[in-house]
Amino acid sequence: MDYSLRFSDPAKYARALRRAHELVISGVPRPEIPVPLAESWRRSMALGISPDQHSPRHLHDPSEVVQLRREHRLQRVMPALQDLLADDSSSGRHLLVLTDAGGEILWRVGSREALRRADRLEFSEGADWSEAGIGTNAISEALVTGGPVQLFSAEHLVRTHHDWACTAAPIRDPLTGALLGVLDVSGPLDTISADTLRMVRCAVRVAESLLGTSDGGASQDTSSSAGASRPSPRPDIAVASLELLGDKPAAVLADGSRVPLTLRRAEILALLDSRSQGWSAEELAYELHGDAGTPQAIRTEMFRVRSMLGGAVESNPYRLAAGLVGCSDSGRVLRLLRAGRVAEALEAYTAPLLSRSGVLAVQLLRDQLDFAVGSAVRANGDAGLLMRWLSTDMGARDFEAVEALGRRTGRGDARYLSFLASPALGR
Repeated sequence: MDYSLRFSDPAKYARALRRAHELVISGVPRPEIPVPLAESWRRSMALGISPDQHSPRHLHDPSEVVQLRREHRLQRVMPALQDLLADDSSSGRHLLVLTDAGGEILWRVGSREALRRADRLEFSEGADWSEAGIGTNAISEALVTGGPVQLFSAEHLVRTHHDWACTAAPIRDPLTGALLGVLDVSGPLDTISADTLRMVRCAVRVAESLLGTSDGGASQDTSSSAGASRPSPRPDIAVASLELLGDKPAAVLADGSRVPLTLRRAEILALLDSRSQGWSAEELAYELHGDAGTPQAIRTEMFRVRSMLGGAVESNPYRLAAGLVGCSDSGRVLRLLRAGRVAEALEAYTAPLLSRSGVLAVQLLRDQLDFAVGSAVRANGDAGLLMRWLSTDMGARDFEAVEALGRRTGRGDARYLSFLASPALGR
């Protein structure tokens, strides 16, 4: 069985899995089914779980689960996990699930459609998703193996689960190593990707890091319900501006100190700076990664950005805080141009926008800024400004500016001729 088909052709891979599943369940060994998985199927059936079983064991009513959440340590980190992995938008397709150490579901977050699909399987609060509760699934395997697990289609024992892909990993107490629960992301077969397991593992590390803080993650907790609000950014961080021009992007804090930014985080902030109405995780994923982008990867990165920069970035949608809109160095260039202060704008335009970025969306913003400055300088017509512009990396290829200089100084002027002969123009 070609494992790569799981991502490239999930429907074909699922059909092959289902054929193998039926043979193994009937007692015929299949070499393509891993031994641990086949053993889990056999253990589940020995516990009385049938492949045709629909309902899991229910340990508590949903009303009782509310109290269980309040008493559980993971309620401290649920808002952070929700911020990293959940998608409860109207178009969301996957479900974020958090269980206790026995596999009982305590939290679910997802869109109405994702919750409805889960309800049809009774994949709901209070249900036991251990092997004894409903047979082999990603949550039960994470409990058995103690590590991250990804199960696809007919790798689940119960047939009604064969339309699902699930990724799960255990969360442990960072001080004692005791199992606290399991984090799971589940959805239709085509929602799984090579990044899903990495995202879940990253989220587990975040949760365990928060649990290891002096307050046990309490600073991230705003509500113990599944609908908890997003984690509050650190209040002690005040970002005054963003430096996005050149190759050393940074956030400048109110005290004047600089926080260096990775190129990816700077690219995200440049996009946020370009649009006041904000961006969804899906939009940012596409702009930064194309068709290979995943909202989960963006949510993980945005969690890190917000942890670093506090209230500078707001969510749902992602956008710069009101006081920071237009406060980047590139934004200052545009403000000066709009105020008609061309000389000051040119002085402020010290380097290209994120000069090391190859992301198309950033390249377009860079080109737009070049065009705005170049157009303003050419329209101004001042020879000194034209020469200053042509002497920069951004204006060196502006043939129209060279021609404007020639009209201003005369075609025989040495200054015009020197720029006309510039190698940057390729003429």
